[in-house]
Amino acid sequence: MKNVKWVEKDPKREDVFWPSEEMKKIAWESDPSIYEEALKDPEKFWVDRAKEGLDWFDDNFKKNFEWNPPYYKWFVGGKINASYNCLDRHIKTWRKNKAALIWVPELTEEHSRVLTYYDLYREVNKFANALKKLGVKKGDRVGIYLPMIPEVVIAMLACARIGAIHSVVFSAFSSDSLKARLIDAEAKILITADGYYRRGKPLSLKKNADEAVKGTKVEHVIVVKRLGEKINTEMNKDRDIWWEDAVKDVENYCEPEVMDSEDILFILYTSGTTGKPKGVIHETGGYLTQAYWTTKWDFDLHDEDIFFCTADVGWVTGHTYNCYGPFALGATILIYEGAPDYPNPDRWWDIIEKYGVTVLYTAPTAIRMFIKFGDEWVEKHDLSTLRILGTVGEPIDRDSWYWYFNKIGGGRCPVIDTWWQTETGGTLINSLPGIGPFIPGVAGKPIPGTKFAIYDEEGKEITEERYSGYLVHLAPFAPGMLRGVWKNPEKYKETYWSKYGDRIYFTNDGSMMYDKELKVIKITGRVDDVMKVAGHRLSTTEVEGVLTEHEAVAEAAVVGAPHEIKGEVPVAFVVLKGGYKPSEELKKELINLVRTKIGPTAKPENIFFGELPKTRSGKIMRRILRSLVHGEPVGDTTTLLNPESVTELEKQVKG
Repeated sequence: MKNVKWVEKDPKREDVFWPSEEMKKIAWESDPSIYEEALKDPEKFWVDRAKEGLDWFDDNFKKNFEWNPPYYKWFVGGKINASYNCLDRHIKTWRKNKAALIWVPELTEEHSRVLTYYDLYREVNKFANALKKLGVKKGDRVGIYLPMIPEVVIAMLACARIGAIHSVVFSAFSSDSLKARLIDAEAKILITADGYYRRGKPLSLKKNADEAVKGTKVEHVIVVKRLGEKINTEMNKDRDIWWEDAVKDVENYCEPEVMDSEDILFILYTSGTTGKPKGVIHETGGYLTQAYWTTKWDFDLHDEDIFFCTADVGWVTGHTYNCYGPFALGATILIYEGAPDYPNPDRWWDIIEKYGVTVLYTAPTAIRMFIKFGDEWVEKHDLSTLRILGTVGEPIDRDSWYWYFNKIGGGRCPVIDTWWQTETGGTLINSLPGIGPFIPGVAGKPIPGTKFAIYDEEGKEITEERYSGYLVHLAPFAPGMLRGVWKNPEKYKETYWSKYGDRIYFTNDGSMMYDKELKVIKITGRVDDVMKVAGHRLSTTEVEGVLTEHEAVAEAAVVGAPHEIKGEVPVAFVVLKGGYKPSEELKKELINLVRTKIGPTAKPENIFFGELPKTRSGKIMRRILRSLVHGEPVGDTTTLLNPESVTELEKQVKG
């Protein structure tokens, strides 16, 4: 359905868009009454969704929602298996030979791979048996340290099939980062690859894995042959085994383990700014229910759709929307191995055009990067197959929203601005494509069946429009929410249940009720991204949004720097668009722009020009920027996409 107008402009409200009649006709959910109906009895709502969306071995739940603050359970006594729901039930239908996964390699001369649901089913069954042959059983932890290749989702689903708990570690993390996670999880097996391509260059992954497993409980390392002869890979004959050898002589079918709804599905470690990472625990039944329904509601996936979620599986977005959600739904996903601008800045647009992608889900950071490259790279391609655009990871500024809406979506597609966290398991605040509204920089409403509020410092609810406060989640909590922190109950209680007591989940995010009539929430950013300047709370996101309004600015990151009088002052790091050069005049112009738009309190004390340090997934490392302005060591930069940027910025900051 190329070039269909999926959204309409509100004639009475500036910056407000609604789904068109065409969108409402095909959307899985287009009735706004779902919100009120769901909140009348959230427990029944989610139980009905769980039974409607998933196949259970036993759905006679003993309790729908059990709450012993700060702990809670969903669908108590239910029996289920995630791998069965993602595969077995589809191969009993016509979807058996439907494309489940389209894999696009970074090198353009290599061929893509397409795995049908039956292909994926067979590969998962064989690898599940390979793991069992190596002694892996229910409850054992398996580390997965793989690039974006099909084997990464095969490994995840194989673990889920036998009841092993997987812990996926982003392939760009250093050996030290991997080691810390393997030790904490007490992993029995590590699955890795000989290497992968990045910007056309073969990089070794096995060397990092070899260093990481020293001193851990890892008994075997299974290695995918991604690069083969293009890289020298040393194998430990007593410990290492090639993937192809591991699956060579095993049975083609593996009986799925019957899992309790509250059995752990995976541990995913979040990188804190200090201390060791936290192992966030997600269980099976509730997580899969939320993954299924948010995939269906948010991205409105139908059997003819091709869903391109650009997140690496090393992050929760990749878990939920590059694996469990789409596969549980029986959808077709596309995963891309490489850098978004390799070999040219139009690589993503080329992929979308070539494969007819209909739904795109990416980060505002990536969008700003493409803005910097210039519109000509987009205009080379026909993107008319796109129907829905999504964003994730941080609040999106108004200018980036409009560029995404107009240049990528052709002014036809709704932009679904999703708020969620590693801890929430799936999206929790956003507009649904069949209901709306779609407003630049505004996330939207809590998904049906969930309740959020905005509190002040003392725990009083803020109901006025445009007044910033703290976002909290109220019981009954979304079924996909975390169930704890691995081996660290105190960290769980301290991080999420201490600010307002053990009955209210503190998100650590700031927010405001943007419009009381529309009942939509705007996320203002992490609380730790809030500065206190001369006694005034100031969101760094707000300052960044103003800076990116300037025609010369492609991207901006703002952090608080210590000040002997004001406590903190904003300091900005700015990336300029092509054709613009740093100057004192431009710096003054940007400072005055912030002063005019927000006020003198918000004006940056200084502005530094240059590239921003980013992870290979495109996330800005604000921790490093804070360290620079605080005069502290920046720490490990090996996982950065552009470690040289830190050196250049450090020279400027030190003067």
